[in-house]
Amino acid sequence: MPRYVQTGILASLLLAPPLMDAPLAVTQSSNPDAPSMLASASDAPTQAVADAAPTTEFSGSAGAAQTRDLPVEEQPLQPDWQALPARAHTVFRYVGLLSTSAPAAIVSISLYNRFGAQMTTWIAIGGVFAAAIAIGLWLAYRRYRYTFWKLDRDGFAVKRGRIWQWETRVPTTRVQHMDLKRGPLERTHGLASVILHTAGTRLNAVSVSGMDHGDAERLRDYLTRQIDRQDGDDSEHA
Repeated sequence: MPRYVQTGILASLLLAPPLMDAPLAVTQSSNPDAPSMLASASDAPTQAVADAAPTTEFSGSAGAAQTRDLPVEEQPLQPDWQALPARAHTVFRYVGLLSTSAPAAIVSISLYNRFGAQMTTWIAIGGVFAAAIAIGLWLAYRRYRYTFWKLDRDGFAVKRGRIWQWETRVPTTRVQHMDLKRGPLERTHGLASVILHTAGTRLNAVSVSGMDHGDAERLRDYLTRQIDRQDGDDSEHA
């Protein structure tokens, strides 16, 4: 290529404006507010989240909101029906076997004294004890499986039975005092019996055996606070 041609091409390249800078210059000169618009667009999601935060704080069901608004001592302890712990079934089996073995022993002694040491007598005695064991285990399972309790804002309730059900409800305002009873078997298995003494003659006491010891203590503390508050209100009104 001749030298003058190379010189001309080089001069045109040096004197020509940059192609990549031209659109940028036009964009910057034609839209001077672009940086602020980009900044506001990037801040929009953050502002939207900040605006939505107070709304999500108060979301939830009406019952949950009412429970959160209540003081700790006013919140229900166990508003749903609660079954007895599995440890109660073991204790009930011991109690059932002990309660049925005594009548079985009396019947066996009577059979032995009446018929003497015969093969049929021993078979009859074995049948008596087998029936006593079966009845004791069945009563223990029925007592454990179909006993429920709950404590809500209305008071304490107990439900027993399967085919024939008995449900007893004691309002908190009728509870005078409460006792916790723990026998040797209950202490060994971490259980307790709850006895509620009420104001009245028909149901002056409601008891539940085989409750977890921790639940029984929380039940006692809750009802004690309610009784103290009721006594304070009565003294103020007097």
